[in-house]
Amino acid sequence: MKMNLDDPQYYVQGVLAKDRRILSKTITLIESSQPSHIELALDIVDRLLPYSGNAVRLGITGIPGVGKSTFIQSLGLYLIKKEHSVAVLAVDPSSARSGGSIMADKTRMEKLSSLKKAFIRPSPSGGTLGGVTRKTRETMIICEAAGFDVIIIETVGVGQSEISVAYIVDFFLLLMLAGIGDEMQGIKRGIIELADAIAINKADGENVQKSEKAQVVYERLLNLLSPSYAHWIPPVHVCSALEMKNIDKVWETVLQHRAKLNSSGELEEKRKKQALAWMWSLLEEGLKERFNRNTNVQGIIPEIADQVTAGTITPTAAAYKLLRLLDK
Repeated sequence: MKMNLDDPQYYVQGVLAKDRRILSKTITLIESSQPSHIELALDIVDRLLPYSGNAVRLGITGIPGVGKSTFIQSLGLYLIKKEHSVAVLAVDPSSARSGGSIMADKTRMEKLSSLKKAFIRPSPSGGTLGGVTRKTRETMIICEAAGFDVIIIETVGVGQSEISVAYIVDFFLLLMLAGIGDEMQGIKRGIIELADAIAINKADGENVQKSEKAQVVYERLLNLLSPSYAHWIPPVHVCSALEMKNIDKVWETVLQHRAKLNSSGELEEKRKKQALAWMWSLLEEGLKERFNRNTNVQGIIPEIADQVTAGTITPTAAAYKLLRLLDK
């Protein structure tokens, strides 16, 4: 294919042809914040959108040390044996100095990354709340258009800010460990309420009995919470990614969830709401950026900030004063 990096069709044809090099170039372009790239990226995503939407979108979260990468690799290997093709969008913590990805290599999933039916894309979170990059949804669309039928999004960790991944996937899996109190795991009720299933990982060796006890505890907890769907009660599994134990059961749960939501029409409705919510999220972010770039605003912010800290103007009055500058 003749290379024309300014032609959107070059990227579109390359992605549809499952060209890995062009797929990577397309995602890099989409992640770029350069003004010259933004319009081109928007055009590419719009052209590829009709070829997306058929994949299973799976979000996986859990604290560092819970074994997310090992679990994802084991799940990916299992899925590829079942003739699936898997794209993993691994959102890594960003370097505070460079803004780059701290774990930007594929060594954490070496076996999976070596397979032709797997594609792993580490992306720096850029400090984004939820550990989900600004363009994660668009990247997911590109991977679906490239023929991947399972998209896995791995987030940085668990916290109140990590719930954003639940709003761009079909199924939200929360990985847990046994033998550690909730206060140590940083688990909050809001995240558990969003989980479509809980998997207690590292249930191997001497940890099996602890994991089974933890399973009972979380099952009781989930029964006390209001279900997210009328036709689904989140199950709790014990598994060992290291030993490939019960990985098949977790995947079967994902498929059961998808089948029930499809039959009830809830999956289609969920995706519509997600798309609309994503639009508003990007709109708010874009408005904030334009506000900060506005020359009228930039010139008066130091003065207004001094007045707020001095107590000569209320924060509310200051905010309205700055917003009015956008009308000039």
